[in-house]
Amino acid sequence: MRQANSFQPAPLQPAFTATPVALATAVMLALSAPAAFAQQAAAAPEGQTLSTVTVNASADASAQGLSPAYAGGQVARGGRAGVLGTKDAMDTPFSVTSYTNELIQDRHARSVGDVLQNDPTVRVARGFGNFQEAYFIRGFILDSDDTAYNGLYSLLPRQYIATELFERVEVLRGASAFLNGASPNGGGIGGSINLLPKRAPNEPLSRVTFGVSSGGQTQLAADIARRFGPDGNTGIRVNAATHNGGTAVDHEDVKLGLAAVGLDWRSRDVRLSGDIGWQDHKLKSTRTNVTLGGDVTKMPAAPNGDANFAQPWTYSNERDTFGTLRGEWDITPDVTGWAAAGARRSSEANSLANLTVNNSTTGAGTTYRFDNTRKDSVNTGELGLRGKLQTGSVGHEWVLVASHFSSDKKNAYAMDFANTQATNLYNPVYTNALPGFSAGAFRGGDLADPRRTGSTRLSSFALGDTMSLLDNRLLLTAGLRHQSLEIANYAYGTALQTDRYDQSRTSPLLAAVYKLDKSLSVYGNYVEGLSQGATAPSTAANRGEMLSPYVSKQKEVGVKFDGGRFGGSVALFSTTKPRAYVGSDNIFRGNGKDRHQGIELAVQGEATKGLRLLGGLTWLEAKQLNTGAASTDGRRVIGVPKLQANIGAEWDVPGVNGLAVDGRLVHTGSVYANATNTIAVPAWNRLDLGVRYLTEVQGRLVTLRARVDNVSNRSYWASSGGYPGAGYLVVGAPRTLSLSVGVDF
Repeated sequence: MRQANSFQPAPLQPAFTATPVALATAVMLALSAPAAFAQQAAAAPEGQTLSTVTVNASADASAQGLSPAYAGGQVARGGRAGVLGTKDAMDTPFSVTSYTNELIQDRHARSVGDVLQNDPTVRVARGFGNFQEAYFIRGFILDSDDTAYNGLYSLLPRQYIATELFERVEVLRGASAFLNGASPNGGGIGGSINLLPKRAPNEPLSRVTFGVSSGGQTQLAADIARRFGPDGNTGIRVNAATHNGGTAVDHEDVKLGLAAVGLDWRSRDVRLSGDIGWQDHKLKSTRTNVTLGGDVTKMPAAPNGDANFAQPWTYSNERDTFGTLRGEWDITPDVTGWAAAGARRSSEANSLANLTVNNSTTGAGTTYRFDNTRKDSVNTGELGLRGKLQTGSVGHEWVLVASHFSSDKKNAYAMDFANTQATNLYNPVYTNALPGFSAGAFRGGDLADPRRTGSTRLSSFALGDTMSLLDNRLLLTAGLRHQSLEIANYAYGTALQTDRYDQSRTSPLLAAVYKLDKSLSVYGNYVEGLSQGATAPSTAANRGEMLSPYVSKQKEVGVKFDGGRFGGSVALFSTTKPRAYVGSDNIFRGNGKDRHQGIELAVQGEATKGLRLLGGLTWLEAKQLNTGAASTDGRRVIGVPKLQANIGAEWDVPGVNGLAVDGRLVHTGSVYANATNTIAVPAWNRLDLGVRYLTEVQGRLVTLRARVDNVSNRSYWASSGGYPGAGYLVVGAPRTLSLSVGVDF
């Protein structure tokens, strides 16, 4: 039982409630709509001819639609290159991979991080202090709240994004200030992630999936879609899901509720789409990050994968409501305008007890109670024009975009770091009752009524042109984006402004693609990233001063091969990011840089009939340069391995129609948990296996899937450094078995 005088956060209220009745009503409307519209069409006067509308799958209300799937169905032929739109990979001067919903389902991926386990250039970590997914792309951290939804930043849940919400996961590697604008939280230096919502396909869809996994967790999902109206020009897709129960980690508990509706409509010259979604995610006794105490000089061994050192009273709740609208109009045959808008409202509450290990041999450490409540309000949108023209023998595809982003956060916390409880990494000491806060607890604001603590306003204008020469074999792209960043901080509790940051920067793009033939392209680019400059710490003489925006600079060259059913790419890149530190004069200023340079190799498609491959490797040298301290100068960046590699193979079993088996081997090299590189985190390998069987039962398609992740039940540290400059160690998940059955009605 919790103590009577302990804080209990007020229930989080969503903007709307996805009740079973509401979901059932939406599904019934979707199922009945085709007949209603068919009757209307039948009632049209004789001799009247309706205009023909071609319907293609489109996640963004664009004439381009989704990039088609590549051979094997695991990835697409291309993806969105920011404001340049959806491009075929062979025509794009960037490294882009778009993972399909087919791969998401076959690998039992539950979150964005699960999908990105298939990517050899990405590693998944944990973010700020609790359970946020974070992604290392080319060694730079991208937080989950810096992902984009249908091209707009920060609209989906801030910490965990369930896969039932999206159709594709697009990874664009490299800095992207021109392509996407500055990200709200300073990510996007090593790459960006865009999630595409689901749309109604041309054929009716009625699918129910039931699953169960280690720890007794159950999953139930419904996916209903219909098209109706003249030539099926209107579509609706409804997704609902629930996850409930334990995990493969002892005593962890997860509850998730989700509902989303996607609508689209198109005529000959106009395309519209809209999405609204709700997600309620609750964690209880979830294993936290591990921090090493200041006196620890070596890495502790990883505990068993199923061991749980979380305190029984800990929890983290997150509830989000979000939506987008997007429209596109062909003003002339060569000029198209578009507008997009989105919003999110979120509430969070948690009570945490992160573990600090003070003895790496015995695992002895401490925890303390840390409570936090937060509310977010996000509004964002963009306007754009895109067109084509010809000047002599040179073709042009030009684009003009204006965008705006605003967010306000309300936050409150209470941390009792002077009132620690002794525990152990290997033999946890549990405190069943929620400990009360001591008189010396450090507080910021009112947990029951958090006040505004920060606001972000981003606005930008971008102009770009892709020129085609030599019969479209040579594509040259140039562009500029002028970005303004206005960021303000407010005192906890009083909401009085403490400092304000107002800076701007124009970021260029120069890129080229040369197609040697239909199967081989070479490309190169120079592009910059842009993020808010660091703030001087309390120990500096210029405490609180915010530095000018950080400008990262990327140079990249690469080769892409497309053999029709099997393809690959090689990229060489170098990216520099400014650093800042307190000098000998006690002034915090920009100086030095992190330099990440490396080689990426990727393969995808059908190597032979019935054998599909997906994977590659990344060799990466990420170093701290000119840091102002001999102990860190030239050392590797926290959490970034020199080598990481994935290879996934899927094989259709001969003689058994519908049966396929797959395997995935993941390797991550050794990383460091501190900036001085004195504490090394060992390398790790993991093997995952799966099987899928498609059959027909009484005329209905039934898909059976089984999967075992971490087959050998290896104990390992999965990541370090998910929060910049901090060790933030995460224990890898144990062997996990998952089963599912999907039925198409």
